[in-house]
Amino acid sequence: MGRTNPTYRDVLRALDDQWSDYRRGLRREDQQRFDQLFAYIRAHADASGYLNHTEPFYPALVSIDLEQETRLDELESRLEQLENETDPSNDGE
Repeated sequence: MGRTNPTYRDVLRALDDQWSDYRRGLRREDQQRFDQLFAYIRAHADASGYLNHTEPFYPALVSIDLEQETRLDELESRLEQLENETDPSNDGE
């Protein structure tokens, strides 16, 4: 028996196609950022496919949010580490 719904990855390809004119209208540096957002979406395609949401844009947005949360956590950790290394009152403890 065949699938009744397209896979989430198929839906992503269609979503990417739908946004291609928008992407083309962006400045080059913003096109790279836009492409990165779609890379974030693809990184979570398996989880989004399990959800099988009727509106594929919602899990795409959550995927972007998850990746950006991860980046924020990493940057906050780096900042804290740098602050500790440069803090003269911190004597290595």
